[in-house]
Amino acid sequence: MSQQIPTLEQLLSRQPVQQPTYADTDLLRGVTDELRRRPPLVFAGECDDLKSKIADAAAGRAFILQGGDCAETFGTGTAQDIRGKLRVLLSMAVVLTYAAQVPVVKVGRLAGQYAKPRSKDTETRDGVTLPAYRGDAVNGLDFTEAARVHDPNRLLEMYNRSAATLNLIRAFVTGGFADLRAVHTWNQDFVRNSGVEARYEAMADEIERALAFMVACGVDKEAFRTVDFYSSHEALLLPYEHAMTRIDSRTRTPYNTSAHMVWIGERTRQVDGAHVEFIRHLRNPIGVKVGPSTTATDAVALAEALDPEHEPGRLTLISRMGADQVRQALPPIVRAVEATGRKVAWICDPMHGNTFETANGYKTRAFSQVVEEVNGFFDVHEELGSWPGGVHMELTGDDVTECVGGVADALAEADLANRYETACDPRLNRNQSLELAFQIAERLTDGRIKRVNPVQEYRAEDF
Repeated sequence: MSQQIPTLEQLLSRQPVQQPTYADTDLLRGVTDELRRRPPLVFAGECDDLKSKIADAAAGRAFILQGGDCAETFGTGTAQDIRGKLRVLLSMAVVLTYAAQVPVVKVGRLAGQYAKPRSKDTETRDGVTLPAYRGDAVNGLDFTEAARVHDPNRLLEMYNRSAATLNLIRAFVTGGFADLRAVHTWNQDFVRNSGVEARYEAMADEIERALAFMVACGVDKEAFRTVDFYSSHEALLLPYEHAMTRIDSRTRTPYNTSAHMVWIGERTRQVDGAHVEFIRHLRNPIGVKVGPSTTATDAVALAEALDPEHEPGRLTLISRMGADQVRQALPPIVRAVEATGRKVAWICDPMHGNTFETANGYKTRAFSQVVEEVNGFFDVHEELGSWPGGVHMELTGDDVTECVGGVADALAEADLANRYETACDPRLNRNQSLELAFQIAERLTDGRIKRVNPVQEYRAEDF
């Protein structure tokens, strides 16, 4: 692994796609110089810890839960918003841990997910054409000429917001909010009298009895108090990601200190492109989104470029096929990559391949299709004998109405207008997220019955 990374100029010479167009290059240079002087947002040792946990997931000894906003905005990074997303992820994680009886690696899609690739560079309304909204890190959501200008100063605001978010998350996960003995309080704001709540509360009762038993047996109750929680985002904006890359003082190798894990999106995964060239030099755990157009040859080429040393925990492949294509498109990719001898972590993103527009103009996703893609993902890995290592969700802790369906809320297309708040793609609300966790838990339980648990194989002693 190279101890150096390409210069930003070298990366930009590869004509990277999905990049902002900055009119004031001197201002951009000043902003990136300032970012290089800023403290890192995460530490290399934390990235290494996550890499070891992802290696466990690749080996079937853990399961990854990755989730958060489609696109964070500067206006919604409040304490209540961050607490809500963390609460949903912790609630989902405890359901999955209890079902699978393996550790769940908790990775937030937050503290840096402020930019989004777009299918078109412009947007037209009532005959007026303006640059497309590319996330608050680039321009504003308001449909005005001033708001849609690509502004380098927003990269500094992205840094500030990410730092504040990470600071609060660290306080939550070490200060008692994540204590396993608080599993009931995580659910106190979920919709009452729903099937989801009843199932969660019954499981929480079981967990509390199990914890009480362990404490009575002498297990240190402080072991239940804190959790490890990691940040991730798409490494889309090369000026920002490059400026946040540091040479680690311990190993003299480069780490992107904007997040513990970064990934390359479906639109920027060209094997000879700037994003792959940049990210292959990093020592962070890295991911790649692979969609239905990805061939087995493409996947192997990406694996060879990004993980030449077959390093455990280095590479995560995040499939986003769509419910109607996952069973056909995913198997050749899994077979080809596994045949190289690598043990990558396989994660399912059941959101991005299942987006459609309703008759009343809302971009949405059907909960039933999300579940169907998850089931297809599990079916493929069960058939091939590989481990379904995790899920990648777009979700929120709020009672939004952005995705239709789900037993608890039973949202219809007409309900979307009630609380449709996303700045970009539709997210699962907290009840749909927890409902999905139970669906995944059933698949993990099925899988656990059919295999020896590698984490805590239990045998009754016969004296």
